[in-house]
Amino acid sequence: MDVPIQKKKFSTQKIGLAIGIIAILALIIYVIFQTSGGSKLNVDRERISISTVSENVFQENIPVNGIVLPITTIYLDALEGGRVEEKFVEDGAMLKKGEPILRLSNTDLELSLINQETSVYNLLTQMQISQNAARQNTINRQNQFTDVENNLIEAERVYNLNKRLYEKGAIGRMDYESSQNNYNYQKERMKLSKQVLSEDTISSKLEVSQAKNSYARTQSALELMRKKVGDLVVRAPIDGQLTSLDAEIGQSINKGTRLGQVDVITGYKVRVDIDEHYISRIYNGQTGTFVLNNKTYTLEIKKVFTQVTNGRFQVDMKFQGDVPEGIRRGQNLQIRVALSAEKEALLVAKGGFFQKTGGNWMFKVSEDGNTAYKVNIRLGSQNTEYYEVLDGLNPGDKVVTSSYDAFGDTEELILK
Repeated sequence: MDVPIQKKKFSTQKIGLAIGIIAILALIIYVIFQTSGGSKLNVDRERISISTVSENVFQENIPVNGIVLPITTIYLDALEGGRVEEKFVEDGAMLKKGEPILRLSNTDLELSLINQETSVYNLLTQMQISQNAARQNTINRQNQFTDVENNLIEAERVYNLNKRLYEKGAIGRMDYESSQNNYNYQKERMKLSKQVLSEDTISSKLEVSQAKNSYARTQSALELMRKKVGDLVVRAPIDGQLTSLDAEIGQSINKGTRLGQVDVITGYKVRVDIDEHYISRIYNGQTGTFVLNNKTYTLEIKKVFTQVTNGRFQVDMKFQGDVPEGIRRGQNLQIRVALSAEKEALLVAKGGFFQKTGGNWMFKVSEDGNTAYKVNIRLGSQNTEYYEVLDGLNPGDKVVTSSYDAFGDTEELILK
């Protein structure tokens, strides 16, 4: 006999549990959808920056800071050490070349100068004595030569006379040979006298030359010592303004100590610090511009210092054309240094988006202006205002250039 089975009815508790499970599943699906690649985000249009991609003249440049310096600076170093005895001018004074700045005293140098002068005077006296002796010796040898020459002439006359008389039998052989021997003797004396006189002349010339050279060397040493003593008076090396003078009366100054500097204020240059990343792209002749009092001025790189310190290197730039009125040493300038020539390029304004995307993609605004979606792009060079667009955008496209940090991984923006 069959037993009828009664249908089980869902209780209120079970129905509530089922609804809770469905709600949790719906929430999970919603969260997954919101965090997935196809998520959307509502964005207030006024809180973002939208720029239009344009085609225009582009020049790659970098912003740098420069400081105005005198066109030429000559440093004042103490050529000799000593004690500051007198200051003729004060810091900031305008100087002419050769004008005295301060005077040092150095008794050791001054004593050495006196000793050197004494040595020169003693040497000069010795030279004069030696020259007089040599001159007297030469005179004596010339007198001796004259006597020998006269004896030779007389011996030759007697010899020739006796030779004729001997041939005629007027004199004996002994008288003839005696005059002949005397004649030969006087000829030998004559040869010897000539040799002695010649050697004496050479010796005298050599002695005079050596004495002159010795005197010249001693005189040069004296002039050098006088110059060293003269260097105790520190003078302006050029026309200019004295700055950074660091010396007081009574102060002891060592040789080589930096005393100050003289600045040529007839012109100015700008010393610029540049990041070492650009060291291979910076060279003489490149230009930069800056704006001062609503007027643009141009500078040209004249010298590149390749030494890198704390990740930066320096260049010197000089003004091309006009120099700003009232410019002063130490003034800071904001300069744009050009790294390339001007060219036509597709440009997008710089903005905070680059920190998030690295220039690989951007949010492009739709034609109706209600949404913005991701597009892949490729950027090239940059300057202080624009990036060069190489691929992914066209002229007239509108893109979001402000920061993307608040957008997370959103794929599409709904613009309100």
